[in-house]
Amino acid sequence: MANLKDIKNRIQSVESTKKITRAMKMVAAAKVKKAEATVKMSRPFTAELNTMFKKLLNSVGVYSDNTLKIKTAVENYPALLQVRETQSAGLLVITSNKGLAGAYNGNVIKRTIQTIKDYNEKGIRTILFVVGQKGISTLKKRCKNFDCEIARTYNAVANNPTGEGASTIVSDMAEYFVNKQIDRIEIITTRFKNMMIYYVENWEVLPLKGVNDDYEKLHDNIIEPMMEFTPDMHHILQKVVPMYIANIIYQALLEAQASELASRMTAMSAATSNAEKMLLELSTEYNKTRQFAITQEIIEVVSGANAQIG
Repeated sequence: MANLKDIKNRIQSVESTKKITRAMKMVAAAKVKKAEATVKMSRPFTAELNTMFKKLLNSVGVYSDNTLKIKTAVENYPALLQVRETQSAGLLVITSNKGLAGAYNGNVIKRTIQTIKDYNEKGIRTILFVVGQKGISTLKKRCKNFDCEIARTYNAVANNPTGEGASTIVSDMAEYFVNKQIDRIEIITTRFKNMMIYYVENWEVLPLKGVNDDYEKLHDNIIEPMMEFTPDMHHILQKVVPMYIANIIYQALLEAQASELASRMTAMSAATSNAEKMLLELSTEYNKTRQFAITQEIIEVVSGANAQIG
């Protein structure tokens, strides 16, 4: 049986841990409400942008860069819309910088490893663009076992998703895509549902799925273009294509942040409950040990008195 001093030290240690987990729970709860509101407000815009973008592409006959001034890869929209055989895939993996978020990071990394395995089995290598220190540190070690490499890493955007941060990622991935270092772009992120539930998903970004089929159906039926362009469609697409991709990445970052905070709040709530349960058990053990010590002292006093009387 542990002595009273050891039990008291354990009680103090658990109480300190409880204060930390409770504070982290409260901070996460405050942040997740804001993150949830941001995600829910951005979803309708993203859905409408996706619809309008497909309509825009369906109104274009030929993707051409003859009239364009192209300075960077992200401005080369005809190259970004190319569909070619996949020899290498670019994966944008979104994790967090901080731990203590339950199974959040573990689930994302597990899905990433499985995706890498699936591509490798098809003879396709993977190039990773990783958001968040947790994913960066883990995947650097795990990539040694597969045909993959980490091309770019991002830390700041994991804590504070911004449109500027999303545009930076788009520029990096577009450069790899246009230079044919990757033939497709995929995002591994989480979709926030509520405070208790999120889903790990793979979002296909490039090549655009279904757009060419829709275009062929439209022109097979001799439907006139649905939009008129000023000054011309190519200059408009040069601006809209990067905006479309950046918005998808920005939405993925928002969804991931909300999922992370919700997972941390749930984990810290469970940790606080476990600490309270442990404190109750330790208090019971402390009282039993203390009572045992008192009983022993009484027995020793009585035994000594009896010995003197005898």
